[in-house]
Amino acid sequence: MTSSPLSDAFGHHVWATLRVIDACLALPPEQLETSVPGTYGSIIDTLRHTVGADASYLFVTSGERTPVIDEDAMDLPRLRAVMAGHAAEWARVVDEGPDPDTMLVRVRDDGSSTTAPVGIRLAQVLHHGTDHRSQICTALTSLGVEPPEIDVWDFGWQDGRVTETEPTA
Repeated sequence: MTSSPLSDAFGHHVWATLRVIDACLALPPEQLETSVPGTYGSIIDTLRHTVGADASYLFVTSGERTPVIDEDAMDLPRLRAVMAGHAAEWARVVDEGPDPDTMLVRVRDDGSSTTAPVGIRLAQVLHHGTDHRSQICTALTSLGVEPPEIDVWDFGWQDGRVTETEPTA
């Protein structure tokens, strides 16, 4: 079976989030509370929000095969474990080749809901993760911490599927 054209996009999404979490594992608690103007919030709050939203998106797009989580009570090791567990399920979701026009409804505990097609939901997953990972990397930079290399090229290079050839002349 061939994988979906979206497999690398979602593989990168999980991989990059795990790399950002790993970079934050060494930070003391006071640095995890760092906020930078124009971003979601503190590093830890942004990580919790990112992984929690990912769990919610996966819950809806997987047909409720995966649980939503209470991210507010989670520390970094637990957030990392949850995100690592998303890798196989995102691969399953995109390999199933969902119809991008199928409408899905997300009903929240407060009774509110969002109706959107699968294609929009999948695009939101990738955008949301990228946006918040970037914000966390900005906060790390403000602390003088070198953020991890997380672009898609790095993802491809790390497993040898992207190579560079130097000019011959």
